[in-house]
Amino acid sequence: MARALDRWIIGAAFATAATGLALLRLMPGDSADMLGGICIGVAVGLSFVLLLRRQLPNACDTAPLALRRRYSREMMIAMSGYVVLLVLSILLLKRVEGTALRACIALLPVPPIAMTLRAMIRYIRDADELQQRIELQAVSFAAAFVSLLYLTGGLLQSARVLDVAASAAMIWVFPLVCLAYGLAKIVVSRRYG
Repeated sequence: MARALDRWIIGAAFATAATGLALLRLMPGDSADMLGGICIGVAVGLSFVLLLRRQLPNACDTAPLALRRRYSREMMIAMSGYVVLLVLSILLLKRVEGTALRACIALLPVPPIAMTLRAMIRYIRDADELQQRIELQAVSFAAAFVSLLYLTGGLLQSARVLDVAASAAMIWVFPLVCLAYGLAKIVVSRRYG
């Protein structure tokens, strides 16, 4: 089953990367650029998932198989919904006027992210004590690292050394926490492996 999942992840990463590159090269315009960027971002994310699967020691994932399957299923559904609703939101925001409607459309991707957080919390809650310790340390390191990074960026911005749009900085906080969590989990898991 693990090899089939790895093959699926590799195939999905290549397919989304190819779609993103095709959009960027074949279709001019801001919408194609945005969608192409999203596709390439998804491909990079899937590649990172594959890296995590290869780097994490199996002995340190002490969660029962049923719990891991539930977590994987919930995450795949939530992240698929996120990608679809994010693309839909981006496309609709270019065509809609009116503050209230634009706010509702802009927030379309939030419920799938809430579902992702729910899946993570349920996984940690239902795991055994060793797995909970690994997860807690990885989340703590990730939160501390991204907070330090965000604070550093804010100080550089206030000193006018750096100029980053607030919307771009805010949108990247959650993905950076997820990336830092994945990397921290590799390090922490090896400590207990």
